[in-house]
Amino acid sequence: MSTAISIKSLTQRPAWKTLGTHHKKIRNIHLREFFADDPKRGERLTAAAAGLFLDYSKNRITDQTLKLLLQLATESGLRDKIEAMFNGEKINITENRAVLHVALRAPKGSTFIADGKNVVPEVHAVLDKMADFSKRVRSGEWKGHTGKPIKNVINIGIGGSDLGPVMAYEALQHYSERAMMFRFVSNVDGIDFVEATRGLDPTETLFIISSKTFTTLETMTNAQTARDWVLAGLGGDVKAVAKHFVAVSTNAEKVSAFGIDTVNMFGFWDWVGGRYSMDSAIGLSTMLAVGPDNFRAMLSGFHEMDEHFRNAPFENSLPVLMGLLSVWNNNFLGAQTVAVLPYEQYLKRFPAYLQQLTMESNGKHVTLDGKKVEYQTGPVYWGEPGTNGQHSFYQMIHQGTRLIPCDFIAFGHPLTPLGRHHDILLANVFAQAEALAFGKTFEQVKAEGTPDWLVPHRVFEGNRPSNVILADRLTPEVLGQLVALYEHSVFTQGAIWNIDSFDQWGVELGKVLAQRIVPELESATAPNLDHDSSTNNLIQRYRKMKGTK
Repeated sequence: MSTAISIKSLTQRPAWKTLGTHHKKIRNIHLREFFADDPKRGERLTAAAAGLFLDYSKNRITDQTLKLLLQLATESGLRDKIEAMFNGEKINITENRAVLHVALRAPKGSTFIADGKNVVPEVHAVLDKMADFSKRVRSGEWKGHTGKPIKNVINIGIGGSDLGPVMAYEALQHYSERAMMFRFVSNVDGIDFVEATRGLDPTETLFIISSKTFTTLETMTNAQTARDWVLAGLGGDVKAVAKHFVAVSTNAEKVSAFGIDTVNMFGFWDWVGGRYSMDSAIGLSTMLAVGPDNFRAMLSGFHEMDEHFRNAPFENSLPVLMGLLSVWNNNFLGAQTVAVLPYEQYLKRFPAYLQQLTMESNGKHVTLDGKKVEYQTGPVYWGEPGTNGQHSFYQMIHQGTRLIPCDFIAFGHPLTPLGRHHDILLANVFAQAEALAFGKTFEQVKAEGTPDWLVPHRVFEGNRPSNVILADRLTPEVLGQLVALYEHSVFTQGAIWNIDSFDQWGVELGKVLAQRIVPELESATAPNLDHDSSTNNLIQRYRKMKGTK
């Protein structure tokens, strides 16, 4: 994208330079002082849109910080880059592709253009096909090879073809069809497949094979094993494959060769990146679990946040604010990680999902024009649901030597009300954010009568930044809003850093080398190895373990 490449180098932008000077002035000011000087700070530094409320007041910023960050967004061409994405320009420059996941959740009648063509009608044709299939499976109309209805669905994929569907299933389990079993296989480690199929009846099991090219090594290895498992349980009749397998793919030839009826092939497009695909046909398992209406509600939530991101002024935009704060914490405060802490057990896989979304997108070391970056790009994202994490890694967040910004995610109403549980849960959210911000001083600990020798151990420095994201309750619509919030926050960060957030060449090298090593491990005779001495030795040692030369 020529306009992006022509933008002045990040470190040479006036706002970036001024932010550096500004940071030196405020870096030693504690959040306790910020709040003491501005009693209404906790009310002012908030934003709400598309069903979500964001409290960002506990970040180490002033109004001037925010002004400069917003100026940086303008100097980085963020508005033009947003429009370029929504207009279907090929902003994934290394693969010469448009980035139009926003079209996947556009309402009927909308227009999103890719290569001169409105793609929305095709999107809805696939959604309608998915809905029809889901209704037939959920109602029992779709029968397996022996005439039994489907009770078990296993999604086989990897990366975006697995992480999104797994996260969405766990997140929306409250809304799922409990008479059906949903399992997911991604790892080429055989244990994953064995455990996923343990106790299941092949006559009642449907596999979804999710692979755009139908060539991904891990996915197709697991798919072939699934095919063998089904045929072994159904007397070897290859006609059974068509009744127990469907495909999410674009390679009709390979899908057909596998034995799947291409009528039951659900397609998607080059402008859908894997980590942005959970609302495409990759989400077929999600629709089977929660039904077409709930799936469409999730798409509606995505779309609400899309429209907010595209149209809201930057100072009111939740994704822009979160993205800019992440840049501030990363590039000026030196934070290398972000902890995502959902206080909602259904979101237990949300941090793992965000790991791919954020780190595959912004884990880049060169700019759009191929120059080595002079600054840190994507931080490490990680986390666990509360309150579990409080009894493990929160110790490091509170009293460790590393600065770890936190995103707390919570809901006003539980999906499964149970006594006092939700009040206690939310009390922990608010208490943790408060403790991280304000800590506990030496004087406060001393005043409690703590012995002098113990006082240093019980001091909490505080001044540790966090966001709190609140929504009414976890619905399919709110899940869509949350995912889109982080998608567009990632986009914002990538736009500031002037990197390509939509390719993933770092995934390739290890996969290529693995393809070379596989036959060396499987060869009946000793192979001629020409790797480095460590790799050669490891291959030879493994072959001895197998009992081969």
